[in-house]
Amino acid sequence: MSELLREYGRRALSGLLRGVVQIVMAFAVNLPLFILAVLSIAAIPLGAGVVLVPVLFQAIRTVANQQRVWAAEWSGVRIPVPYRAEPAGGLGPFRRLRWLLADPASWRDLLWTILNVPVALVLGVLAGGLVVYGLEGVLVAPWLSLFTDYGWGPFWPLDDWGAVGFIGTLVLGAALVAVSGKVGPASLKAHALFGRSLLAPTRAALAERVERLIETRSETVDASAAELRRIERDLHDGAQARLVALSMNIGLAEEMMKHDPEMAQRLLAEARESSGAALTELRDLVRGIHPPVLAERGLDGAVRALALSLPLPVDVHTDLAGRPEAPVESAAYFAVAEMLANVVKHSAAQRAWVQVEHSGGRLLMLVGDDGTGGADPAAGGGMRGIERRLAAFDGTMAVTSPPGGPTVVTMELPCALSSPKTSPSSGMG
Repeated sequence: MSELLREYGRRALSGLLRGVVQIVMAFAVNLPLFILAVLSIAAIPLGAGVVLVPVLFQAIRTVANQQRVWAAEWSGVRIPVPYRAEPAGGLGPFRRLRWLLADPASWRDLLWTILNVPVALVLGVLAGGLVVYGLEGVLVAPWLSLFTDYGWGPFWPLDDWGAVGFIGTLVLGAALVAVSGKVGPASLKAHALFGRSLLAPTRAALAERVERLIETRSETVDASAAELRRIERDLHDGAQARLVALSMNIGLAEEMMKHDPEMAQRLLAEARESSGAALTELRDLVRGIHPPVLAERGLDGAVRALALSLPLPVDVHTDLAGRPEAPVESAAYFAVAEMLANVVKHSAAQRAWVQVEHSGGRLLMLVGDDGTGGADPAAGGGMRGIERRLAAFDGTMAVTSPPGGPTVVTMELPCALSSPKTSPSSGMG
């Protein structure tokens, strides 16, 4: 019985606090953001809106994303993120404005911002008001009525009701507190479902996303087939050829052992060299498929090891509380590796940097350098391949690389992290 009461009390208190949070957010954040966003849209012809609209719409997206997190954590209602990916190649002020205003999700966010004010007020009061009113009937009203003309609920003033009013206030107040343990979570879930009706992707957006995923899956299958052919070719032309030569040398050495020991020794020495070269090629091939350091030390350690192997200094900063799933981790590693390879081959940079962090259910990777710039994914090559690899995981890549530099490549992958690690690390690779 006591356990049940504690559970109802926890739910009632949780509903109270979360209801208050929703009301405060609606009036202190949503309403001002809506007013400022509308004013900034009106100021677009004056020029000020070109700068203000993207800032305010991004702020609204931040608030909406927080609502998505609360809906999932508090009520188990998942609200997918519907925003279109940022175009590759960087965005100037006017292009960023067009990108945001052309996204239907931006306008649904704006509508949610204003409609959430009355909805959050009503449902927040239901979630928290019952427990406050019930506690007043249990802890405040009966005792104040002993000294004043205080009243509560149907008993007003309590003095006119005597012992019936005193006991009735206690009973009804306790009943309201108990009921609030059910009404609070239900009100919060209703608020989450309201949010999902505006903040989730529309059917058209979902259909577009499915079509995009089908396209990227096809590209990934083609890329995987090409990769298998490359591995087969490397094995056939490299390690396999060396192993065949090794077998022949050992066979000749066996025949020459009795008649020409010195020649047999030279053949065995060649065989030893061939075995070492074949082993090296096999190791390189394995690293190209899935580097052992990635399996052993995770993305953090693998990126640092990669940075140490490059002929220029690379600053590496990471903030990961755990490890992504193996396919995502592998895609992220090879994306960073390809970007750093491009820095070494094409940028003429003196220094590069890598930043990897996880926030809002997305793995963010930034690779930059102080080189000559001019990088363009549309030209094909490694960047285009990485873009396809990320797209297979519903990821995105954006490149900012004006002539003369610097170059910054921003890559994102939606993912969750597994077990937390003991402490985040940062430093120079």
